[in-house]
Amino acid sequence: MELFFLALLVFLMVVALASGYPVAFALPGSAILTILAAALAGTIGAGDSSAYFAEGGGPGQWLSAGVTNFRGIYWEVERDTLIAIPLFIFMGIMLQRSKIAEDLLVTMAQLFGPIPGGLGISVVFVGALLAATTGIVGATVVAMGLISLPAMLSRNYSPALASGTICASGTLGQIIPPSIVLIILADQLASAVDQAGTTRTELYRSSTGELTMPSEYGVVSTSAGDMFLGAFVPGLLLVAIYMLFILGFAFLRPKYAPAVHYEGEYDARFWGRVFVTLVPPLALIFLVLGSIIAGIATVNQAGAIGAAGAMIMAGYRLKQGSVLAFAPAILALLAMAGIVYVTSTYDTNIKNVTTAEDAFGIRMALVAVGALILALVWSGWRVFRIDDTLRGVMIDTAKTTSLVFIILLGAAMLTSAFRAFGGEELVKHFLNTLPGGFWTQFVIVMIVIFLLGFFLDFIEIAVVVVPIVAPILLADPSANVTAVWLGVMIGLNIQTSFLTPPFGFALFYLRGVAPATVKTTQIYKGVVAFIVLQLVALVIVGFNPALVNYLPNRLSLTSENAPPPLNPKLQYCMENYVSERFGEEGPVLRAAIEEAQALDLSALPRGLRRDLEEGFEAAADSFAAMTAIETAEAEVETKAEGYRPLHVAVRAITRQIDRIDENLEELVVDLRRADDEAAQARYSATIARLEEEREVLEAQIPVEWDPAHETFKVLTKAETDARRLYRRQTDNAYKPALEALSLIEGGTALAGQRDVLTALRADIAGLDNETAEERIREAERAMDVAPDTNDIRSPLSKARREYRREPDMEDVMARIDEAIEAYDTEVAWRLAAQDDIQPGLERYTVALADTIGLRQQPRLPEEQALFVAACSSEHRNISLSF
Repeated sequence: MELFFLALLVFLMVVALASGYPVAFALPGSAILTILAAALAGTIGAGDSSAYFAEGGGPGQWLSAGVTNFRGIYWEVERDTLIAIPLFIFMGIMLQRSKIAEDLLVTMAQLFGPIPGGLGISVVFVGALLAATTGIVGATVVAMGLISLPAMLSRNYSPALASGTICASGTLGQIIPPSIVLIILADQLASAVDQAGTTRTELYRSSTGELTMPSEYGVVSTSAGDMFLGAFVPGLLLVAIYMLFILGFAFLRPKYAPAVHYEGEYDARFWGRVFVTLVPPLALIFLVLGSIIAGIATVNQAGAIGAAGAMIMAGYRLKQGSVLAFAPAILALLAMAGIVYVTSTYDTNIKNVTTAEDAFGIRMALVAVGALILALVWSGWRVFRIDDTLRGVMIDTAKTTSLVFIILLGAAMLTSAFRAFGGEELVKHFLNTLPGGFWTQFVIVMIVIFLLGFFLDFIEIAVVVVPIVAPILLADPSANVTAVWLGVMIGLNIQTSFLTPPFGFALFYLRGVAPATVKTTQIYKGVVAFIVLQLVALVIVGFNPALVNYLPNRLSLTSENAPPPLNPKLQYCMENYVSERFGEEGPVLRAAIEEAQALDLSALPRGLRRDLEEGFEAAADSFAAMTAIETAEAEVETKAEGYRPLHVAVRAITRQIDRIDENLEELVVDLRRADDEAAQARYSATIARLEEEREVLEAQIPVEWDPAHETFKVLTKAETDARRLYRRQTDNAYKPALEALSLIEGGTALAGQRDVLTALRADIAGLDNETAEERIREAERAMDVAPDTNDIRSPLSKARREYRREPDMEDVMARIDEAIEAYDTEVAWRLAAQDDIQPGLERYTVALADTIGLRQQPRLPEEQALFVAACSSEHRNISLSF
């Protein structure tokens, strides 16, 4: 019966959507009706309203589950991703209402027109700019349809090509950031990553018997900022593919996409108009995306920047022709320049104001911020007064934002109902039993999303399908894909939903403004080529994950909050880098180590000398340790070729056995609770059948599995041990040298503290207990000017503790003398080492910093960070570790 109600849920949703019922009510309505029907059927047929819910629980629980989950997720302070949605919607609608798009289309057509297919290329170029500023598909397609389509048709462009170009260019806003789709996908994937991480951990535990999974095997999460960065290159790739297609079409069929020569002159006035039209949108794109890429602003803050910038741009555009049209914009630019200058020159933290110069910087900052606020208020007043633009923008923003959030709430309820009737487990079982592993599952999901795009909107697909399939795909260790890559792939796929008939919204938008001479069939025909181009881009990005992963990785590893080189997730790629450097610069590194081994360390304390000598030895041995890693890795890769098919087959069987075990546990509990004999007999028969199936599956496990698995486990353990040995040796090779340098360099500062100790010895006898204790404590603190002065501080501490009772002055003086003697010894060897040993140690640490000493750096240097970013951008199959 659970399957019947699951089918009923899907049927009701499809009927409601197909009939044109609003999505915001179709999704929760289908869930509510199906849950109530299941509860009624259970009450009548089984005497229990929860009888037909596969996951247990009553109708009240599942009716409230969606709302509860929605509230639990979005009321958390950390989950603020969706705040960016109304900000970017406001920015897009404001720019659309201010006719920026019209200016761009006209000017770019004049600029690109003389090129074959130039009008089409100009439409794609403007579509990309509007995508990066507005992202509103309907507004973009309508504006292009009203302005560019008549111009293209009058210049003898093919109606199909013109229509397809406009529709496809208008949808670029779904993949080029900032994009509402990407924000929603990032939000949905954040929950999917948590579920996938739990699933992968359980899989690792059941496969290996280990209680904890290494962190480098964890699922890589994403955020809205990562999604923006990940989609940036694929978006540009799609733009380039569109342009190349139009250019190639124009060369092959010139009469369908002729060059259009500008009737005016390309003089200073023309280029000035190009500058005024093109630079402000580009500047806004730079401010919004640049602030995210540079790590200056979060996505929400960037949305606020975009909203403010859009209002300033609308302020001068709506006042076009007036003498003071650009005054607010110029004031805003001067104010921002002032803010940048002040923050880079002065300390603007009010708490740190100590000098007149600091106070002057604060006053300048206040003036600059005041000027920026004035520019915003001035622009806002213009937008408010002229054509009541601000009111219209605010109403449209509120409507669109409300629509998005109502759909999210409805989708949460629908997803809960889908889980209630076992839909999630059914999908998981279907995907996991497909032959071919992850890539078969992925292709099936992509095909389903593509087909759904013929009938559903992008938001419906993102909030209904993604929560169901994403945890399954992300949990699979065979592909080990990142969430940002999966999100961008889904985003590229969802983009086609605007173009695929019969419900492609871009087609409807263009049909509404296109002249009657353009037939609907021509519009449909025109978008086919661009749908194919989108699928080509999807395939290119699928086979080149670095196009998505590199920018987020690069920003993460080069930002101020970059993970330290000791982070376990970085080790594999760092070791690949060091291996390459060893091959290229091995003799130079060995020479630096030999030079360090030749240093005369006799002036150093015995323990420090021993640590350095052992460290130099470990550095010399690190080359052999790296060779051991390479050998072990090669052996694992060689063995994996024959072992992987066996591993895949056996793991597929064990997954089925695990599912049977889960069912058996539930059935045993149900059997224990059953009251009537009929139910007991039914449960017993089912248990017997499942146990028989389990025995059959166990018999299918090949006899060679155990020895092959044990052999492979020995090889992987050898590689793991080799990597651990290398890391331990490099740490032991570099840390002692850093510590020794720190001690030696502290000798100069320590040398100036002897008077503190001698004055203490001279005064201590005449001081009362409280004063003496404080003086000794001050002497202890004075020794902190250098690291590791415990030999000096220890006797001082013992002397101070004497004053907690009646002090023995002889003992106090002896302790102080001991501290002075230890001080003289410390200063003597540290100062001596500054001339004889410090230069050699500095050469050693500098020479090895980027290789053997890489793990001990506070952060990855730029060269290494870029290598690791590129290395970790590729997906690595880790399934054989499970």
